[in-house]
Amino acid sequence: MGWAQASLFTAPADTTLKEVVVTVFNSNMRWKEAPAAVAVLSARELQQLSPVSFVPVMNTVPGVRMEERSPGSYRLSLRGSLLRSPFGVRNIKVYWNEIPLTDATGNTYLNLLDLQQVSQVEIAKGPAASVYGAGTGGAVLFNQPLAFADTTANRFTLGITAGSYGLNQQQGEWLYANRRFSSSLQVNRLQSNGYRDQSALLKSGLVWQTAFQSNRHRLNTLFFYTDLSYGTPGGITAAQMQLNPRLSRQPVGGLPGALEQKAAIYNQTAFGAVRHHYRINAKLFLKDFISLSSTWFTNPFITNYEKRKELNINMGLQLDYQPFAAIPQLQWINGMEWTINEASINNYDNKGGIAGSIQYGDMIYSRQGFFFSQLKLPLGSRLAATLGFSMNHQAYTYKRLTDPQPVFQQRTINASFVPRLALSYRLNNQVQLYAIAAEGFSSPSLAELRPSDGNFYPFLNAERGWNTEAGIKGFLLQNKFSFDLAYYRFLLNNAIVRRTDAAGAEYFVNAGKVLQQGMELLLKYRLYQNDHSFVQSVMLSNSFSYQPYRFKEYQQGSVNFNGNRLTGVPEKVNVLGIALLAKKGWYITAVLNTTGSIPLNDANTVIAGSCELLQAKLGKSFVCKRIRAEVFIGGDNLLNQQYSLGNDINAFGNRYFNPAPARNWYGGIRFGLH
Repeated sequence: MGWAQASLFTAPADTTLKEVVVTVFNSNMRWKEAPAAVAVLSARELQQLSPVSFVPVMNTVPGVRMEERSPGSYRLSLRGSLLRSPFGVRNIKVYWNEIPLTDATGNTYLNLLDLQQVSQVEIAKGPAASVYGAGTGGAVLFNQPLAFADTTANRFTLGITAGSYGLNQQQGEWLYANRRFSSSLQVNRLQSNGYRDQSALLKSGLVWQTAFQSNRHRLNTLFFYTDLSYGTPGGITAAQMQLNPRLSRQPVGGLPGALEQKAAIYNQTAFGAVRHHYRINAKLFLKDFISLSSTWFTNPFITNYEKRKELNINMGLQLDYQPFAAIPQLQWINGMEWTINEASINNYDNKGGIAGSIQYGDMIYSRQGFFFSQLKLPLGSRLAATLGFSMNHQAYTYKRLTDPQPVFQQRTINASFVPRLALSYRLNNQVQLYAIAAEGFSSPSLAELRPSDGNFYPFLNAERGWNTEAGIKGFLLQNKFSFDLAYYRFLLNNAIVRRTDAAGAEYFVNAGKVLQQGMELLLKYRLYQNDHSFVQSVMLSNSFSYQPYRFKEYQQGSVNFNGNRLTGVPEKVNVLGIALLAKKGWYITAVLNTTGSIPLNDANTVIAGSCELLQAKLGKSFVCKRIRAEVFIGGDNLLNQQYSLGNDINAFGNRYFNPAPARNWYGGIRFGLH
């Protein structure tokens, strides 16, 4: 019997350097051969730190910055794309088991997922429009594949975690498999009181996946329901953070604070999808999917109380043609995706956390689609090329229903041809060179065209620009050492930048040209390996990002920001890690994340200082007949730094900071029956 799904007991400190197969850009090739800046997080790496949050492990990848302003309030950036994301995930295409989680408005509710529902993450950094449609940041693929078994088998697992600030988590899973059918049913519950006032979190969810296979067909289904609520304490000033970092946003002038208004997010989402693979013959392979989701979103805010209902339909089709089985490098792929979003958005007065009189009500229809084509072509024994392009369409239809005579407004944004060219050259069996020239295209999202200030901004333009990149990656020293080095230069036009008004409501403007050029380096080294000693293996890793991003052509009124550092992006980030595996199931992992200073406004007059974040985890696993168990303890911010893990950029009233927890702890146990 073989299980592809990640076990809860995959040792986080396993130090074997193994090359994985990546699927990003439909490559289905070994990591070092993929002509792209691709990072892979394995099941072991995902479990090496916090058992409840994606943030620490995602931040070990160079070029990636994930933030959590308060428990559950995720933000994700690839190479600086956080500039336009006050919350959630924008400008990045996100998939879960090959199904898009990103909707037609360009938004992704990443916080609906639980860490235990993912066993591998692939991250493609830089413009990926040739295959994944709109988005200049890149693409993130979350995977948890189901496997089949030679004989009927069941597996049950249960995990419990508790920690500082009222943290508690319970999770369970039932896995079933035989030769033709497999199923996974997962339940989870996560609760935290939060570090700051008005920052409590409660999330409950259920996920059911199935897979069925025949000779030529494979059918997968995915259903999940998540009920999520978390407080939004809001930003505070530097003086308030020094006085009491646990404060939420305070009343000012005639505006109440976050506590008085019970500022929070409530999100109930049901999602269902069917994915089908069909091998037509030896040369043709068909993939298709359809998904349907519904979201009930409520947001008591300082100045209003928003109620939103969203309906999403997403479908896609892809045809792979491989004419010669003996030449897998020759492949032609054509496909399309089409997504529709219907959003009913009503804003009311916020009467201390209760909806009052209606301010305005809107109906918005969003449609996003693209067609893509990609050709993989061998150019000799060492050289290969990948040529691709996409044709993109984005349209919004907007009506304010509370106007005396409401009429629909239209906004259409097209990108008729967005190309990507990648070349790879094999120096030897272990080392590969690659070069990329790719264009990126990203329409403004619904939350940017119709932001929290309640206005509609139909003339906000799409971002678009060219990225050139070169890299080298591979293995050395008999696979004891792996490396991945990339240099890129991305000139972005019409960059979208967030601003806030006096009430704290946001709106967005185009910021001219932005130059995002930098360097990324990831090193892993198996320092020690001896199965007969108490300490059996030691792995060292180091991730380094150099991001001296600058505004090139950006003027607001009479103020010129040319040459200023890009808002919200640290220039240097270094992450040093160690993983140790010992006899009798003992392991320990530790990560030191050193993040440089971050400009918090476009004028660069407010800077968040650098910080050093130390995290560690100690655990031991047990095996007794059919029962496996693991106990662990861990700590976060062990150096007790005062820092903000998610700043409010260009914030009005100097309310830039969302202080992160002081030194805190967690511990837990997991056990299972096979």
